[in-house]
Amino acid sequence: MSTKIAPSLLAADFGNLQRDVEMVNNSDADWHHIDVMDGVFVPNISYGMPVVKAIAKHATKPLDVHLMIVDPDRYIKTFAELGANILSVHYEACTHLHRTLQAIKAEGMKAGVALNPHTSIQLLEDTIQDIDVVCLMSVNPGFGGQSFIENTYDKVRALKALITKKEAKTLIEIDGGVTALNAKLLTDAGADVLVAGSFVFKSANPTQTIADLKQIAG
Repeated sequence: MSTKIAPSLLAADFGNLQRDVEMVNNSDADWHHIDVMDGVFVPNISYGMPVVKAIAKHATKPLDVHLMIVDPDRYIKTFAELGANILSVHYEACTHLHRTLQAIKAEGMKAGVALNPHTSIQLLEDTIQDIDVVCLMSVNPGFGGQSFIENTYDKVRALKALITKKEAKTLIEIDGGVTALNAKLLTDAGADVLVAGSFVFKSANPTQTIADLKQIAG
């Protein structure tokens, strides 16, 4: 399976959001990655339901929605209605993770779990078979454009070993600091999906950057 590329719309030009969504539609990218931040779980506020609704209106590729919020259970149904295809919640924000995963799937979405850099993948041992995507944060969540945390490679390898041991079909997604320099190293370690924000949208030719990233990642 070729690596999936998910440009992060957090780095898009919000004044030209439709243009940037359509660029992703027409590129080699696979998913639109949408970061929803509440200013409580992470020290930043990004955008809420109206913006996600606007993105969904123009997107022709799956919406990969990443909730960086407290009490995500309150909004599972809402994001399903907005058109999310994949909904990721943070392990650190869920008291009853298994119940949350079942609620996401009951709404017809794929269920994702995101882990902060300090959170051990071993904490997913009991739920990995219920998780469609694990999003490993390779920067501290909250802001785009941060430097990649090198320990991520070891974490990917450990997660891949857990998935194999449990005979799960879970995809490994990397979010934060992904560039052409580390893309191949990440996929060699076992990553399946690469989220790229600033690297794509701040490049001179985002469409070409996505194509290059796809080819490098393999």
